[in-house]
Amino acid sequence: MSAERAPAAAAAGVDPAAAPYQRPAPDPSSLMRLTIDSIDLEANGVARHDGKVVFVRGALPGETVIAARVRRKPKFDVAETVQVLRASSQRVTPRCPHFGTCGGCSMQHLDPAAQLAIKQRVLEDQLWHLARLRPSTVLRAVAGPSWGYRHRARLSVRHVAKKGGVLVGFHERQSSYVADMRECHVLPAAVSALLVPLRGLVAAMTIRDRLPQIEVAVGGMTPGEAVIALVFRVLEPPTAEDRALFADFARRHGVECWLQPKGPDTVHWLCGPAGIEGSRLGYRLAEFDVSVPFRPTDFTQVNHALNETLVHRALSLLAPQPGDRVADLFCGLGNFTLPLARRSREVVGIEGSAALVARAMDNARLNHLDAGLSLRVANLFEITPADWHALGRFDRVLVDPPREGALAIAQALAASEHAQRPRRLVYVSCNPATLARDAAVLVHEGSWTLEAAGALNMFPHTSHVESIAVFEPGR
Repeated sequence: MSAERAPAAAAAGVDPAAAPYQRPAPDPSSLMRLTIDSIDLEANGVARHDGKVVFVRGALPGETVIAARVRRKPKFDVAETVQVLRASSQRVTPRCPHFGTCGGCSMQHLDPAAQLAIKQRVLEDQLWHLARLRPSTVLRAVAGPSWGYRHRARLSVRHVAKKGGVLVGFHERQSSYVADMRECHVLPAAVSALLVPLRGLVAAMTIRDRLPQIEVAVGGMTPGEAVIALVFRVLEPPTAEDRALFADFARRHGVECWLQPKGPDTVHWLCGPAGIEGSRLGYRLAEFDVSVPFRPTDFTQVNHALNETLVHRALSLLAPQPGDRVADLFCGLGNFTLPLARRSREVVGIEGSAALVARAMDNARLNHLDAGLSLRVANLFEITPADWHALGRFDRVLVDPPREGALAIAQALAASEHAQRPRRLVYVSCNPATLARDAAVLVHEGSWTLEAAGALNMFPHTSHVESIAVFEPGR
């Protein structure tokens, strides 16, 4: 909590720990006294006022608050918590002084254990309300580190003279403005410490108005190694003077600097701590003796510690046997593919990006796993039942789609003949709504059974819900 907010809360007779959202005095006509009944998918409190639903930012279930209406809609209103009259026992003091302004987090005022319980409930509610399904077994929800976990981030950059120069950070909540951030507790400490120096770096450049974004990637190929790569999105080429500033920054702070002049394919290495080209970005899956190098703009899970838990849980649930033929769909760089190759006779990885497939094959060779591994490029959003049948029978299938889900795959599996079906399907999801949609297809159209499902807190303090589900073909 910022030093400025605590006295204001005390003056209002409110426990500072219960009032992270103190704002300038609102219009008195907008104020409402509300009792919060529940919480929505975006961590807003849900209440009713004069028969109308009100979504209340910064309020928790069971609380009584004074809130200011900030938006009217025909079917609901949006309000901002002004004062907490009766605080929830699950309310905690946000660690970050920027919480409530910065849009990077929405749940720092809620105890991490309660965050996880809410995400588990969101998963179960989505499966029931959207698919009329309840898993036979509810898997124990899994937590990981709550702070310093975010090994990937996109930081916006704006030169704002009225705020003293360059801002580097996440967008403000519900805004396109860049938050005036000087620290961030979900980023690794070494990255948080770079926020202010990055402001100075950009401010000194001739292209400070043409540098809108910095992408951050953190990783290391050996235990304890923490490589920091910064990808600077530039709308015009940096001058020789700018390049000298990049090189000096990389040397002084021990980071890699990369440039992205256009699309993702244009990303290229610029300089490193010692001026030597190359990168040691990567992560380890020690349980499977697997190393996964990656480029700074490749998709990887942001939370490396919880990713290890996710891979362990996914393979434990899938239970591949030494003689099995396994499919890994949306395989990416091989996060699941490579561990599966340690446990199975044959693994077929399928991915829509040819560049990712090429790098996954390089990773397989690095780990001496290419003998029993086949990687293919295919658009899995358009796969048909005939396409699926042509791949041959798999004993087990793992699916890890983006937020759009895997509807075409669900439809192909639902339409497959029972004799051709895998014995088990494990579905890793970053969007419970599309998981529920695809589960409905598998179960209601294909007579599969939803054996188990559970949440993982991949993004603590945010409303993001990561989950895993297990399906088996109907008897």
